[in-house]
Amino acid sequence: MVAEVKMSDTAHSSTDMHASLVPSVPPLKPGERLDQATFHTRYEAMSPGTRAELVGGVVFMMSPMKNRHGRIQTLISSWLYQYELNTPGVAGGDGLTIILGNRSEPLPDACLMIHPGGQTRINQEEYIEGAPELIVEISLSTETHDLSAKKADYERAGVCEHIVVALQSKAVYWFELKDGHYVSRSSSGDGIFRSVVFPGLWLDAEALLRLDGRRVHAVLREGVACEEHVRFCEQLGERPGE
Repeated sequence: MVAEVKMSDTAHSSTDMHASLVPSVPPLKPGERLDQATFHTRYEAMSPGTRAELVGGVVFMMSPMKNRHGRIQTLISSWLYQYELNTPGVAGGDGLTIILGNRSEPLPDACLMIHPGGQTRINQEEYIEGAPELIVEISLSTETHDLSAKKADYERAGVCEHIVVALQSKAVYWFELKDGHYVSRSSSGDGIFRSVVFPGLWLDAEALLRLDGRRVHAVLREGVACEEHVRFCEQLGERPGE
């Protein structure tokens, strides 16, 4: 019995010694400058529920989501999902980690991709790599950040269209990538934004801001019924390997 106790104690001490030799992963801290690989390793080691992103090589920690942000995000997600249902060959998602480069791993509110065959791929760990064709950010306390550092990251990476729903300013900013630089677009005379990359993806910005979901979806239904959307679906179906 004594021998057994000693063996158990020895095994326990050996385990403790081994654990002490394993280097611990330091937690992420806002404002740290890291490369993407280091950020990713440390992010995965954080406690469940932690939300962080790397923008321009700088760590940003996400604040708890407030009611206005959450309700707009629900409407944006349903808008993109309805477009996806009507457009075989595209895929969307919200809150996905996107690996854009060696200094960028953002956590956009929503995105839409041509998939498969577009600018993105899913890696072995099931993370998205590459620039989604369209990204949406909803800004309450992060408006300056989303319209500066994060916008620059998306521009550099080649995100074709970038939408910022600015809740403080009560405005929707829609940027289109032209010759490697973002150009701000205006809604047409009827107040509707129309995507260039995704024909038929139409948005009534004022209806979105006032949370008029019926109007947002009615405008989208008009969009997916247009001839440009029909041709786009045909083109997606004609891609090699589809």
